[in-house]
Amino acid sequence: MKAVIITRPGGPEVLEIQDRPRPEPGVGQIRVRVCASALNRADLLQREGNYPVPPGYPADIAGMEYAGEIDALGAGANLWKTGDRVMGVIGGAGHAEFLCVHEREAMPVPARMSWDDAAAIPEAFLTAYDALFNRLDLQTGETVLIHAVGSGVGTAGLQIAHAAGARVIGTARSPDKLERAKKLGLDIAIDASRGDWATQVESVIGGQYVQAILDLVGGNYLEGNLRVIAVRGRVVVVGLTAGATAPFNMGMLLRKRVTIVGTTLRARPLEEKIELARQFSGRMIPLFETGRLQPVVDQVLAFDRIRDAHSLMQSNKTFGKIVLRWA
Repeated sequence: MKAVIITRPGGPEVLEIQDRPRPEPGVGQIRVRVCASALNRADLLQREGNYPVPPGYPADIAGMEYAGEIDALGAGANLWKTGDRVMGVIGGAGHAEFLCVHEREAMPVPARMSWDDAAAIPEAFLTAYDALFNRLDLQTGETVLIHAVGSGVGTAGLQIAHAAGARVIGTARSPDKLERAKKLGLDIAIDASRGDWATQVESVIGGQYVQAILDLVGGNYLEGNLRVIAVRGRVVVVGLTAGATAPFNMGMLLRKRVTIVGTTLRARPLEEKIELARQFSGRMIPLFETGRLQPVVDQVLAFDRIRDAHSLMQSNKTFGKIVLRWA
């Protein structure tokens, strides 16, 4: 099979498409012929040598999600049949023509959905769903602030929160991304490129505060989060594009009794991933089938343009997902 190989730590130029042995499904596993996948920030970090892969996955093949057809069943696997259309997340090696996952981790591709759209769902929407409901316990009628609302997880979180009946405030450093986010249900747009985004939030919502924050930026955004969060508010930190460290006012943390939670999906135990896949399949897949949720795809590129895809993501100019497709 063909696979995208990280030949050494470095820039996009270190990526090559090479032949690798086709994996064989183990007990309880399915083998999927990957029709499309997508690119994530973690893939860039792995390419640079800054993101160790979970045990059991090759360090030289990135890729954390997939959409494709089942072409083989391992011993004891009986939930699916060959030819079924499935999608899901994987700890690594998603940027290959074939991969093996536990049958209970896989999710059905929404009816009549293209491979390109399906490939844009798993990582972004599972991450957003888990952050909003399992970490933040978002409730109908609450106000949630989403940083980097034009990113893959940001656009997914915006749609899920809107469907749940929450008011959504979103930040981005691009007016164009904010305008596009409004079409997905964004209630209040904050242009972070204009300076102090927290002051902008305060001026827009007045004496109100936000009950929940989905932070995909990290770094010095933490201080602003504490300014705009309500008493007993909740913050979940998912991304660290602005850095992994920041000073903050612990006095405000105590006075407001704020809960701050960090989360990552990639390295979780198998049973946690299975439970998340089951939750998502039951609650969210029907919303894709009715059109209430929509995958957001910025560009679709062939896997032989993987270097261009990495460069495009590094430019920070994309809105939604970069999808990769095998010819």
